Amino acid sequence: MTKFVKIRTACTNITPIPQYLTPLASVAALWVSAVIVPGILAQSASPPAAGPSIRETYLSLPGAKLYYRDTGGTGVPVVFFHAATGSSQVWENQIPAFTAAGFRVIAFDRRGWGRTELEDAGPQVRTAAGDLLALVNSLGIDRLHLVGTAAGGFVAFDFALSFPDRVRSLVVANSIGGVEDPDYVEMGKKMRPQQFDALPPDIRELGPEYRASQPDGTKRWLDLQKISRPLGPPAPAQPLRNHITFALLDNLMAPTLLITGGADLFAPPAVLRLFAAHIKGAETLIIPQAGHSAYWEQPDVFNRGVIDFLRKH
Repeated sequence: MTKFVKIRTACTNITPIPQYLTPLASVAALWVSAVIVPGILAQSASPPAAGPSIRETYLSLPGAKLYYRDTGGTGVPVVFFHAATGSSQVWENQIPAFTAAGFRVIAFDRRGWGRTELEDAGPQVRTAAGDLLALVNSLGIDRLHLVGTAAGGFVAFDFALSFPDRVRSLVVANSIGGVEDPDYVEMGKKMRPQQFDALPPDIRELGPEYRASQPDGTKRWLDLQKISRPLGPPAPAQPLRNHITFALLDNLMAPTLLITGGADLFAPPAVLRLFAAHIKGAETLIIPQAGHSAYWEQPDVFNRGVIDFLRKH
């Protein structure tokens, strides 16, 4: 049965993608359009002048002390998962906005990132989804919204698939999703050849419009990226509970919003459409000019889209 997916964009002047283009050609077309087509100007992501009161503390778990931030209160909880180039500190443009909208905001540093302390530098046997389950149980939280960006989207999918009764809704932004289907993995290698990984992180993950127009915001993003990992060799990545495939995503039960940027080199709109075709009832938001960090480059558009979605669920 053919699935129809509703696609919306934050403005109407994004160059459409011809249907005959391959995914790789679509990426190139989107990259060029993001540079030469006028659109929404990137917004400053400098630290807000003031924000809500946030409790910052640790949860002791086997093998680690998990650092987390919690605004508390009686609002519906929203948990944010950071990217591989960030930590819980990167949500400085989301925490005030979501708190003001009445939500309780929780963000934690996954093992190997930020202020979370590892007792053993060896391979981690506990999953990030398992760590989140332990965290929300310790806080007495039953059901929650999940928001994951980039690699944090892997964990958001993993948690939603593992503990569907605990998830009110799911938002995955700018993420390749951790999908292991061989043809999808091969497509990713063509989109991002070996030389791509050698590029500076801001070139890979911030759109050209943002880097050109927001030097202070770019510097702030880089500063947070540089302190996102503890000193020393990086810790091994935590495993996922599930081997994520598109067939498995067909079983996803949570209401889902998928977001990407028109200039995202990792997960361009062509990739978003692949996910939307496999997630029942998925809503989508494409933010023109944004790169792989839409939450940072276009925070007002990102926040408005996510908050509107969460309020429906």
